Amino acid sequence: MSDTEANAPVDYPPGFRTDPYPAYADMRQDGAACHVREPNGLRHWLVVRYDSAQGVLDDNTSFSKDPRRFWDQLRDAGYVTAPQPDENDYIFHLINTDPPDHTRLRSLVSKAFTVRRVERLRPMIERIAHGAIDAIAGRGEADLIRDYAHPVPSTVICELLGVPQGHRDDFRLWSTAMLTGPEVTDAPMTRQEGNRLMRAFLTELLERKAATLDAALPPEEQPDLLSALIVARDGESRLSQRELLAMAELLLGAGQEPTVNLIANGVLALLRAPEQRALLAERPELITSAVEEFLRLDAPVHQATLRVAVRDVDLDGVRVPAGSVVTVALGSAGHDPARFTAPEQLDITRAGPAHLAFGHGIHYCVGAPLARLEGQVAVDTLLRRLGDLALAVPEDALRWRDTRIMRGLTALPVTFTPVPTRAQTGESE
Repeated sequence: MSDTEANAPVDYPPGFRTDPYPAYADMRQDGAACHVREPNGLRHWLVVRYDSAQGVLDDNTSFSKDPRRFWDQLRDAGYVTAPQPDENDYIFHLINTDPPDHTRLRSLVSKAFTVRRVERLRPMIERIAHGAIDAIAGRGEADLIRDYAHPVPSTVICELLGVPQGHRDDFRLWSTAMLTGPEVTDAPMTRQEGNRLMRAFLTELLERKAATLDAALPPEEQPDLLSALIVARDGESRLSQRELLAMAELLLGAGQEPTVNLIANGVLALLRAPEQRALLAERPELITSAVEEFLRLDAPVHQATLRVAVRDVDLDGVRVPAGSVVTVALGSAGHDPARFTAPEQLDITRAGPAHLAFGHGIHYCVGAPLARLEGQVAVDTLLRRLGDLALAVPEDALRWRDTRIMRGLTALPVTFTPVPTRAQTGESE
C-alpha cells in the first residue's frame, strides 16, 4: 500500500456521535492519530492516545492555533465564510492565537478572571441551583437539560459577566447556535446568525458598561467580569475594543455549553452506576473527585478546537505532514488504558493521572475553576434534594447532539418523588 493510500482519510463510523468510545478504542489500537474526514468535508488528524494528545496540546512550536495558517481548509468546511482572513475579525481571541499575542491576552484576562472572583461565586451558584430545583420540585418529572443543566450555568455566567436579566433567553439561543458546527443542518439558528446577534448585543452592552463604570477601581473590585476586563491592564497594554468583544463572546459561549454537558453527563453516569451514586450519597465529600471523574469519563468538550501542524510531526510513529489540520480527541485520551485503569468504569474515588478535559499547556481552559465549582454545586444540590432521581425513558431513547466538539445530550428526561420548595419548608434563601 502506498503512503497516499495508507494516509487516506476515513469517515467516522455509523453511530459515532451516540457512542464514540468503541471507535476510539479501535483508533488507539491502530496508532496515536487517525486521519479522518468530517461530514462537512474537513480532513484532519485525530489524536487519540493520551501521551500524544498531551504532547500536541503542549507543543506550541510544531502546532499553531492561528486560523490564518489554515484558512482555506476552514473556509471549505464552512467554519469561516470570508475569502481571506481579516486581522480585525473577532475570531482572533484567546483560543485562536499563538504567543506572543496569546501571552498578552491571557495575562490581561487573568487579571480580571481571578480564582478569588470565582471562589466568591459559590453562594450565588448554590442559590441559582436551589432556585432551578424549586421550579420543578412539585412536578415529579423534568428534562434535566432544559430545566436544570442549562439554566444553572447560563444564569451563573450571565451574573458573572453582568448580562441583564431580560436578555438571557435570547442569549442562550445565540450561544448554542455559535457552538453549532457547519455540518448541522437542522439547528434552530445558524452559526452565523447566532454570531451576528450576539455581537450586536455585546457591543451595546460593553459600550454601556464603559460609560458608567468607575475606572479607578481595579479589576478585582469591579462589579462584574465585563467591567473588570474593560479596566484590566498589564503595564501599558490593555484589551482593544475588538479584543474585548471577542473575549466576551468567548466567555459567554464557552461558559455555558461545556458546563451544561458536564452536569448532565455526570448525572447520567451516576444513573448508570447506582453503586457509585449510593457511595456519593453516603460520602458527599467525594463530589470533588466525582466531578473530575465525570470530566474524564465523558468529556463535555469531546474534541479540542482545531490547530495546524506547521512542520512534519511524528506522533508515536504516525507521520503528520506540515499543513495538516489536527484535532485532539479529549474523550479518547480519557479512555486510554495505557493511562487509566478500567477506563470504561465510573470510579468517583479515582485518584490516578489527571484528565485532559480542560486541555493542557498554555491553552488550558481559563474557566476551568468556574466549571469545576458549578459542576460540584449543581450535582451535589440535585442529588441531595431529589434523592430518588431516575431516568424517565429507556437509555437507548436518549439522543446526543450531532456536533464535533461538544459531547452532550439533547434532553435528559427524569422522574422523582415531588419535594417541597425551600419556601414551603421555611428554609432561608
